[in-house]
Amino acid sequence: MKKILLSTAALFILAASTFAQEWNMDKAHSQINFGITHMGINEVGGTFGSVTAKFTSTKDDFSDAAIELTADVNTINTGNEQRNNHLKTDAFFDAAKFGTLSFKSTGFKKVSDKTYQLTGDLTLHGVTKPVTLTAVFNGTITNPSNKKTVAGFKVTGTIKRTDFGIGNTFPTAMLSDEVVLVANTEFVKG
Repeated sequence: MKKILLSTAALFILAASTFAQEWNMDKAHSQINFGITHMGINEVGGTFGSVTAKFTSTKDDFSDAAIELTADVNTINTGNEQRNNHLKTDAFFDAAKFGTLSFKSTGFKKVSDKTYQLTGDLTLHGVTKPVTLTAVFNGTITNPSNKKTVAGFKVTGTIKRTDFGIGNTFPTAMLSDEVVLVANTEFVKG
């Protein structure tokens, strides 16, 4: 009887270790930023104030991570209210019609010790395009205040605004086509 109980317990432990662990973004310690070059001389940046992201993974090195992110376009903030309001119009994001941007990963491939190639589908302004980003794993730590495991990642990449139909009437001499993305994120396990 003891052998059966031990065998059953071992099966449950083995099965539990293969289940995906869910990690949720810590909104207070994460930021999704972008930057665009203005008139070829200066990068103007911004962020989205309301972002939700999570990933699941069954591997300790996260090499099978499946990532999902959504952001409320209406929470765009560039530090200038007039510019924020202009970006929400149909000249750019058309936030009234396309209020959400989303990303869903299609791959998270480890390329070195702490660096991954993150591929996925970005939906922005009603257009979905595949994108490739770089993710650097900054490590994990146990938060001393709540005893939960936290993982840190920095994700970077570049997209073209015209691929998504954003600001098409503005020439690249005024606003670069390339938009730099930088996400500094913390994810809490469980």
